[in-house]
Amino acid sequence: MKKIAIIGAGGFGREVKMLIDHINQKDKQFEIQGFYDDKHYDHDINGVPYLGKIEKINEVDHPLCIAVAIGDPKTKKKIIQGINNPNIEFPTLIHPSVIIGLDNIKIGKGNIICAGVIITVDIEIEDFVILNLSCTVGHDTIIKNYSSFMPTVNISGEVVVNEAVYVGTGAKIINLLEIGENTIVGAGAVVYKSLPANCTAVGIPAKPIKFHE
Repeated sequence: MKKIAIIGAGGFGREVKMLIDHINQKDKQFEIQGFYDDKHYDHDINGVPYLGKIEKINEVDHPLCIAVAIGDPKTKKKIIQGINNPNIEFPTLIHPSVIIGLDNIKIGKGNIICAGVIITVDIEIEDFVILNLSCTVGHDTIIKNYSSFMPTVNISGEVVVNEAVYVGTGAKIINLLEIGENTIVGAGAVVYKSLPANCTAVGIPAKPIKFHE
């Protein structure tokens, strides 16, 4: 088994531990070492140790897998780019219940794909993407690095989601659209038209309400 640790000891980090536990129930792949988090914990978290601040990962002197359980794309990207230890590997974690099509699926490294997700056909998912509980990804969709999708997001076919996009719980993205990089789609929004980069969009239909760098 490979040794694995989780960045982020909050709620989603604990859910990622559960995901790894479920993977191991089907096929023992990982030995969970604990959590790294910049918040100090003086106790175990769901039965595994607190290992210290995230910067300590660069001091690890043995092979170690890391799962980055951070939902905010900008924070996630900054943390990942700060890890420069050749001993670190970023596996993709896929819950055993996930349904993935057999035709032309490309899935990169460091992704976290949670229970109930459906990924159909002719889909590319780059690196460090989170697909939380029961998301669906339709045909011919491209999801770029660091993007995060909260539970029950539905993505129709032929959608391009650019880098570091955050999509809130229950949002829906209609087919043949593009979401610009660093954009936030609010919970429950329905995206009928493509969205520009660096905006926050909410509502039905989703419209930008502010722009940010």
